[in-house]
Amino acid sequence: MKIYTKTGDKGNTSFFGCGIVRKSDPRVEALGVFDELNSVIGLTLCFVEDEKLRNQLTKVQHDLFTLGADLSCSAVKADTIPRVNEVHVKELEDAIDELEEKLGMPRKFILPGGTVSSSFLHLCRTTTRRAERVLVNVSDTLQLSPAMLSYVNRLSDFFYVLARQANKELDIKEQQPIYKFFKQEKME
Repeated sequence: MKIYTKTGDKGNTSFFGCGIVRKSDPRVEALGVFDELNSVIGLTLCFVEDEKLRNQLTKVQHDLFTLGADLSCSAVKADTIPRVNEVHVKELEDAIDELEEKLGMPRKFILPGGTVSSSFLHLCRTTTRRAERVLVNVSDTLQLSPAMLSYVNRLSDFFYVLARQANKELDIKEQQPIYKFFKQEKME
């Protein structure tokens, strides 16, 4: 079997159990963004040394494949493929709660950045937010598992607290944005 199928040469691709679809199908866009997110997590892992965090990020990568299977096979009978469920959501919530207990909630917005790992975790967070927006678009036309949307929403929160924790571990102070207001000049 070869890696290329030539199906895509005409703008089509196939989903298991769903047949041939156009590459403009919203599910294809969503799968692409989740693939990108998974790659950003892989890149982030290059800059993370904490073993617990590495394991959490690797688990998220596996969960994203489950989400991809769930999304691409949304028309397939529910018990025949892996699905994102409330257990996935609860695991993220528990991890978030554990970190928030240590960190507290910031009173103001914070700038992304600080350590290298924190910066990459913020990139994971923003990529997740984009993936969530695309997934919401898919949910406007297809019936998706409510757990799928909840999982992705929690995932961005998870990356947020992980980024804050990465800075705290190295005593990097969180930076708040500085808002500057300028007088508008009159146009002549």
